[in-house]
Amino acid sequence: MADITLVEDHALSMDGARAAAQKVADQMTADYEMTCSWEGDVLSFKRSGVSGTLALTEGRAQLDINLGFMLKGFRSKIEEQVGRNMRKLFNGDAGQDASKDAA
Repeated sequence: MADITLVEDHALSMDGARAAAQKVADQMTADYEMTCSWEGDVLSFKRSGVSGTLALTEGRAQLDINLGFMLKGFRSKIEEQVGRNMRKLFNGDAGQDASKDAA
């Protein structure tokens, strides 16, 4: 079971949602040395202390994050920041601010 689960409805096309998610994945890879990979419409990400998936469906994105022991104490702060970024990303702003703030 994920430590954090966030669901965001959106009006983007699947291609648009995937492009927005890829932009953030590219930024996370550069900034946080995360590895990211797609399997169908699910983006998996991982680095020491955190892993998860972002599943895209028509009109909805679900993010599941698993936190390592050292990050569990920051769960609420991480959830708040990531939730804010998801709202920016999937509500029409394909994400310059979201990609900068993704963490």
